Amino acid sequence: MKSSDGVTAEIVVQHVRGLIERGELRPGDRLPAERELAVQLGVSRPSVRAGLRSLSAIGVLQTRHGAGTFITDGPPTLGSEPLSFLAALHGFTRDEMFEARRALEVGVAGLAAERANDEQIATIAEEITGMFAALDDPQTFLIHDIRFHRSVAEASGNPILASLVEMVSALFYEQRRKTAQHGRDLKESAHLHRAIYHAIRAHDPKRASAAMNEHLSVAQQAQALESPFRDGRTAPFDAPAALAGVNGTGMPSINGTNGTSMVAAAPSNGSVGASVHGPAARRPIRQAARLLPTPLR
Repeated sequence: MKSSDGVTAEIVVQHVRGLIERGELRPGDRLPAERELAVQLGVSRPSVRAGLRSLSAIGVLQTRHGAGTFITDGPPTLGSEPLSFLAALHGFTRDEMFEARRALEVGVAGLAAERANDEQIATIAEEITGMFAALDDPQTFLIHDIRFHRSVAEASGNPILASLVEMVSALFYEQRRKTAQHGRDLKESAHLHRAIYHAIRAHDPKRASAAMNEHLSVAQQAQALESPFRDGRTAPFDAPAALAGVNGTGMPSINGTNGTSMVAAAPSNGSVGASVHGPAARRPIRQAARLLPTPLR
């Protein structure tokens, strides 16, 4: 892209941002056609396309074939690439990863217990069912494990925390899939996850937080015995895998690209079945930062 195209593409980005901030565009709204935007802003259609691509890459827009371009109506998603780069350059220890997860997820579990609705509880139950069905398949178990934690974060009702858990879990999956086949007791792990689910279903925040903390502590100890790196280092990142993130490994997301729930409302007794969905694209935080409001001074 020529530098002039980059400048005019930024005009498109800022225009859409302004419409969103003023409430003129809301989740699910359709954008004007490319030609109309080009005339409104006095830029070329290639510049409009470039700007819209940037917004799509960070999850603000989605294109529906034959229907047009729409404001995404699903939850926000932060990309894992910056974190993956840090891991590739400097390495993260296993203990650092679990420390970060505890700082995020113990509180998130408590919030989920306070706020989860029936549909969200059913989604969490589905992942528990999937774990118990995959006790002999560590890779499939891992997918349900990651989905479980993302579902709990989604049920917290805080989109910032949900996005952070999404980002960290993408990196965790990229590391964990390399050692998952060495898992020693998946049944114990499934029971620990079920304890979290039961606490959330009972709307007991203290018990949910305690159960999450216990699960993460047990998982940290167990995985220290699985990895060939006994000093607590994670398995090395290779650049293509780090850049591909979860998308490059087939890791499914909680929601589809249109933000719809992975499962329809279902009983919260754990009887719902497991399902597999397509991967979610990882999106750069650096680009997303350009859409954030200017801080007050």
